[in-house]
Amino acid sequence: MTKTLLQKTVISISHSPLAAPHDLIFSLLKKCLKTPQLKQMHAIMVKISLSHDSFAVNQFVSACSSTGSMDYAISVFAHLQKPNIFVWNSMIKGFVHCHSYQEAISMYKKLLVSSVSATSYTFSSVIKACTQVFGLSLGKSIHGQALKWGLNSQVFVGTALIDLYSNCSEVINARKVFDEMEARDAVAFTAMISGHCRIGELAFAQELFDAMPEKSTASWNALIDGYSKGGDIEKAASLFDEMSHKDLVSWTTMISSFSKNGRFKEAIAVFKTMEAQTVSPDAVTMATVISACAHLGGLDFGREIHNYVSRNGFNLDVFIGSSLIDMYAKCGSLERSLLVFYKLLEKNLFCWNSMVEGLAMHGHGTQAIKLFEKMERSGVKPNGVTFVGVLSACAHIGLVEIGQRYFYEMTHEHGIMPWIEHYGCMVDLLGRAGHLEEAVRLMESMEMEPNAVIWGALLGGCKIHGNVGLAEIAVKNLLELEPGNSGYYVLLANIYAEENRWDEVARIRVLMRERRVQKAPGFSSVEIGGKVHEFVACGMSHPQSEEIYGMLDEMVVHLNLAGYVPDVGFISEKMGVDEREGMCRM
Repeated sequence: MTKTLLQKTVISISHSPLAAPHDLIFSLLKKCLKTPQLKQMHAIMVKISLSHDSFAVNQFVSACSSTGSMDYAISVFAHLQKPNIFVWNSMIKGFVHCHSYQEAISMYKKLLVSSVSATSYTFSSVIKACTQVFGLSLGKSIHGQALKWGLNSQVFVGTALIDLYSNCSEVINARKVFDEMEARDAVAFTAMISGHCRIGELAFAQELFDAMPEKSTASWNALIDGYSKGGDIEKAASLFDEMSHKDLVSWTTMISSFSKNGRFKEAIAVFKTMEAQTVSPDAVTMATVISACAHLGGLDFGREIHNYVSRNGFNLDVFIGSSLIDMYAKCGSLERSLLVFYKLLEKNLFCWNSMVEGLAMHGHGTQAIKLFEKMERSGVKPNGVTFVGVLSACAHIGLVEIGQRYFYEMTHEHGIMPWIEHYGCMVDLLGRAGHLEEAVRLMESMEMEPNAVIWGALLGGCKIHGNVGLAEIAVKNLLELEPGNSGYYVLLANIYAEENRWDEVARIRVLMRERRVQKAPGFSSVEIGGKVHEFVACGMSHPQSEEIYGMLDEMVVHLNLAGYVPDVGFISEKMGVDEREGMCRM
């Protein structure tokens, strides 16, 4: 909006006494995209004596909310002598829209001491603010005020209260509000369905969903998400297939559901179907798909998705950027991961964490630590995830003293209480370096019980340094935690084999048979031409299995001719040489 336009607007209004200035102001406010334009509009309002008109100020405040200029709205509001309820409501709603929840609550408190009476729209907005700051006590007080004024049964107020109580884990109160509502629309039903889903009451959620007079897309999405989070991905997928109309949230929810339940191929298949139906994804969808690619190790498809992001005008923001960094690192392309990282104009904590973890994952512990130090110098405050990556980097390259220093700084300087993952990294670090007794002391100092990861890390250290006694203790605890995990039996058997304690090896095998524990076959995957091929040890499921095994046999012949002798001593002295060599080829 130029100065010329400002002058023309003032002249137009002042020379047209029959024109409706409110309508003209309203149409111009809709075109304001930035604060300087709003200031010019305010100047127009002052010029034509509308700066004290509640109707005009109400529209102005709404425009400020849309552009995130609530500070300017405050200054205009302060000069209004007697704002009506519509202006008050616009101010409260504007603060909520701009995520300034405490300011919205403060504005509501000022309204209470004014001579203006609140409406249902006032309560719905301020209750939303309470929900966002988990202000249950204040929310209950506002609920009481709504009851006093007879507005609690209004659909907007009731829906906001359902959200408040559900988000604060008081679903019984939420259901009470829902049951007392005189009229319930699809939004109220969806809010209540989400509340039941949030605490795992899927039967109640399904019952409400079935009782809806007319099911909204949002209600379908809420129930699909609920079943997904409850681990019933089949039911979630069945509901998704039943939907007659799927919006972007529906598709993204289903992609996310498959991904969070480890069904990454299905997640990508849903995305491809979504593409075929010409539904345009958003940044959340793309980040979810990129994450699925990362877990599958599908580098070629990951590159395709990256190209899709670039072609379709998505900004390389911190959300998509951190997902790409993580994806390239997990797919083995550290160079591309670094390229994305350094191309990002803005880097938040997630981007730094993804890159630190990626470097550590690829064994570049020193570079990971240097990047962490650079992150600190840039003013980004680390969190618990950051230190998991840093401690993991120290473990990979054996930096015991540096790892111990970071562990101390994490708790004493950054105020981050150690997670089980941090202890796991430290036990792994100490175990790899041979400080097994120190690792045990650290485990004894933990405020929580060691889990399988902790004992597994200790067992790994015992394997490296041949500490049979401590390995037996570790395995005993592991078998109590995960009695069906064959890996612990096998690892202990290998430790016994390296000590030539073959009777113990035999005992472990008998124990596995008695407990019906079977060794899970090893598997691997490789991507060729955008397709991920999976292989299972001794398996014949791949269509080219015969050719693959034929090539392996040919390779073994050439290795033997070159003088290669496999190390078969750790398997079992009671096996024949051919049998043991065959195992080494598997």
